Amino acid sequence: MSLARGLVAQYEVVYAIILRETRTRFGAHHLGYLWAFIEPLLWIATFYAMFAIVNRTPPHGMDIVTYLTTGIVPFKLFRETTGRSINAISANKALLFYPQIRPLDLVFARTILETATYFMVFAVILLGVGIVRGELVIDNLIYVFVGMLLAALLGSTFGLTLCALSTYSNSVERLASPLLRPLFWVSGLFFTANDLPTQAREILIWNPVLHTVELVRDGWFVSYEARHLNLQYVCLWILVLGFIGLTLERVARRRLEVT
Repeated sequence: MSLARGLVAQYEVVYAIILRETRTRFGAHHLGYLWAFIEPLLWIATFYAMFAIVNRTPPHGMDIVTYLTTGIVPFKLFRETTGRSINAISANKALLFYPQIRPLDLVFARTILETATYFMVFAVILLGVGIVRGELVIDNLIYVFVGMLLAALLGSTFGLTLCALSTYSNSVERLASPLLRPLFWVSGLFFTANDLPTQAREILIWNPVLHTVELVRDGWFVSYEARHLNLQYVCLWILVLGFIGLTLERVARRRLEVT
């Protein structure tokens, strides 16, 4: 019974933080939420124009807008959950004066908000594409869902690790962006693992984000099969980062309580 009351209390705390984060990030009006759609749409439009200029077509007969969306949105989900988790404590340190709130609650709340936001962005964009084209064919919706979820968990656990480290040094937050920027070009946004030369694939396949994008595309496109996908590898990354992050968070929590 006490466990159930604890879970309910935890849910209420995280829910309240999510509402606060939503108002802080998107503003008091619902129109502010549209900004979550604008950036991915700009990315898609930019690279659509670049593909058109160089007369490049997506592989395996994929629609170019859908091809870009299934790469860009999962990557943005990973990047945003990482970035928002990193400064979850520093941006909300005043909330830790409340005894019900723990540092981990702040990371959970931001992860849930980003995940829900980008699931919605993904669904709306591709639903719009389906309406314009007059058809919406999805090979395996479970693969799509799992791929997006793994991208969120990967970003959250990585962000949690860096978030805990940032309590010891502010330079961790400044180093996060340079660390994440190169991943934009090597995470399969503009290529598939199947089409890479063998030597390049053997290097890039070590990037776990690439596997999440491959899973999303495998689930969406009937014509595509991710032959080099390794779900166990992604889950191993999540488990290891989660263990390290939770351990560091526990140590950082004591440091914050003393402070």
